[in-house]
Amino acid sequence: MTLEQLRIFVAVAERQHMTRAAEALHLTQSAVSAAITALETRHNTKLFDRVGRGLVLNTVGEAFLPEARAVLNRAEAAQNLLDDLAGLRRGLVRIHASQTICAYWLPQRMAAFQQEHPDIELQLSMGNTHRVIEAILSGEAELGLIEGAEDAPKLSRQKVGSDRLIIAASPDHPLASHERPLRARDIAGLDWVLREDGSGTRSEFQAALPQGIATDQLKISMVLPSNEAILTAVAASTLVTCISELAARPLIEAGRLVRLPLEMPERPFHLLRHKERSPSRAATALAAAL
Repeated sequence: MTLEQLRIFVAVAERQHMTRAAEALHLTQSAVSAAITALETRHNTKLFDRVGRGLVLNTVGEAFLPEARAVLNRAEAAQNLLDDLAGLRRGLVRIHASQTICAYWLPQRMAAFQQEHPDIELQLSMGNTHRVIEAILSGEAELGLIEGAEDAPKLSRQKVGSDRLIIAASPDHPLASHERPLRARDIAGLDWVLREDGSGTRSEFQAALPQGIATDQLKISMVLPSNEAILTAVAASTLVTCISELAARPLIEAGRLVRLPLEMPERPFHLLRHKERSPSRAATALAAAL
């Protein structure tokens, strides 16, 4: 098997779809299909079950996926080592970041770094806090950025920025003109739309609830997987949410959302690195820039 076949296998496995994998890899669908067929034929096994027009990893494919990722991670580490011998003239840094950081804080900083180091490639992936930590622990990414704090003893943590959570609602919400701080009974009576379990925003919100209010006392009407989906839902309804001030600011300034009077704590942005892995020079330089 070749590294290219492994790369294609992982892309298909993650997307469960030939066409989407081909688009992500900038290959033709026939090239992706041929690579998977060659891998299965060479080892006389099937890695996917064909269900309708889709693909689903079978038990062999599920067992093989972490091994394939590990081989690709080691190959990338070897490449980074060689790039390090050339100083900062070349390199690749894989970064995983949570949604708020990925969408509203990090891109301009990556762009500024790339202007200084045009031959260093930066690859950014987005996921919730739990997924970012997994990526650093597994070696999929060298650097991770999350909001708030998470217990991960093998990772080092460094504050690089901050944000604040706010309670947002539509201007038409009955409490939109409310001036006194929300009380426990106000909070318990609201219809909430929140991020999924595992997101930094959700966990920080739960930790910041006023004394006397537990999460299971809230009326959570919707759970959505992105800040953008939540903001759209809140702007078009009487739902309220707890969300990043950075994410909500454009809609507040446009008059499509208002901030309800409940003070929420500042939350730090943390840069994560694996304590037991040697960082590449490119990753070290990017971390210093951040």
